[in-house]
Amino acid sequence: MNSVWQKLTLTNLSLSDSQWLNASYLYGLLNGSLYNWRRGSWLMQWGEPLGFILLAIVFSLAPFVNTALIGFLLLASAAFWVLLSVSDNTQEHLTPIHLLILLYWSIATLAMVVSPSKTAAFSGWVKLTLYLFLFASGSLVLRSPKLRSWLINIYLLISLIVSFYGIRQWIDKVEPLATWNDPNSTQANVTRVYSYLGNPNLLGGYLLPAIALSFVAIFAWRSWAQKSLAVTILVVNCACLRYTGSRGSWIGFLALMFAMLILMWYWWKIYMPRFWQTWSLPIAVGSLAGLLILAVVLLEPLRDRVLSIFAGRQDSSNNFRMNVWMSVFDMIRDRPVLGIGPGNDVFNKIYPLYQRPRYSALSAYSVPLEIIVETGFIGFTAFLWLLLVTFNQGVLQLRSLRDASNTQGYWLIGAMVAMVGLMAHGLVDTVWYRPQINTLWWLMVAIIASYYGREQGIVQ
Repeated sequence: MNSVWQKLTLTNLSLSDSQWLNASYLYGLLNGSLYNWRRGSWLMQWGEPLGFILLAIVFSLAPFVNTALIGFLLLASAAFWVLLSVSDNTQEHLTPIHLLILLYWSIATLAMVVSPSKTAAFSGWVKLTLYLFLFASGSLVLRSPKLRSWLINIYLLISLIVSFYGIRQWIDKVEPLATWNDPNSTQANVTRVYSYLGNPNLLGGYLLPAIALSFVAIFAWRSWAQKSLAVTILVVNCACLRYTGSRGSWIGFLALMFAMLILMWYWWKIYMPRFWQTWSLPIAVGSLAGLLILAVVLLEPLRDRVLSIFAGRQDSSNNFRMNVWMSVFDMIRDRPVLGIGPGNDVFNKIYPLYQRPRYSALSAYSVPLEIIVETGFIGFTAFLWLLLVTFNQGVLQLRSLRDASNTQGYWLIGAMVAMVGLMAHGLVDTVWYRPQINTLWWLMVAIIASYYGREQGIVQ
């Protein structure tokens, strides 16, 4: 059984000695073809720091600029990654995660080729490719613990600015930009903040990784001043998340907290007495559940919003999503193998053929359904396999870091927990596909991949 699991998760796969890679003409042509030029180039001696600067610009500007500029920055980052790759003759940055991402991208490419609207699907394929280049760039650059920590710090500070503005909107009772609340509910006039992102659900999704990373920063950062800043970022981000009124991001927050408890327990349990090794996790989970139930019972606005999740079709937002999902099921039934092709453009062309009257939609309002409708069950299976391999690699590296008492393990915990929160949110929404969040998703995957194969004596 253990052998089957290791094969399924590619645990023992070594890409650095891969015969397939060494025999590949294309890989041999690209990998290290400009190595001699790089050795003589003063600028390329700073290749990784320059790649870091491009990533830092992406995550510094993402909440404040339009998607076209984000796309341009992603294109620049992708081009620089290609330059780094063809001038580097090593294979140590390749991981099993890269292999599964290549598989998923290949399936998405095939789905584009057989799409009923190839031009629209090509647009979505380009976007997906740029996001995957961001992952590739991040997994290469963030092998440096210092650059990894700096990029996380930049994102956390930007999230603090975003959350402060969101809280200011709550204080000012800002007017909504659209009808976000059920007009017939008790929450019809409740303020929902959106900060610089223009949408409460999008803001909520953006804050989930910040909450996960700011929590682990309390332990990863060394000085008391830094720890105080981490606590401030955590409190402000949690408050802003509360004021978004985004039920999907609240679901993500719940999943995030329970995942955080499990991984922090895994990290600390080797230092605990035997009794607490057994009972600390059940006690912590039970206490957290009790506090959440108490908050829902005592706080009427929160209670009304939470109960609306279970209102079924009586809530207009729930009813809208259910009708969209019924149409999406019909789309999946007609193209179950490879779907309609990647991207929202092709979805917007095909969905009207299936939609219920008065229920137009820009997406499937569920990430799993969106993946199935775009790339079929083959693509969805590849995506699930990618998640399995990613989390397995994360746990393996976390165990090594824990045994070495290496505080870089906290960032690994934060990345895995953030992915859990984002995917839980994605069960009922597709803001995951927006560049402000999708870049964060692939950053989290890149952080996990960046730990692969690193000697614990090097990672400080």
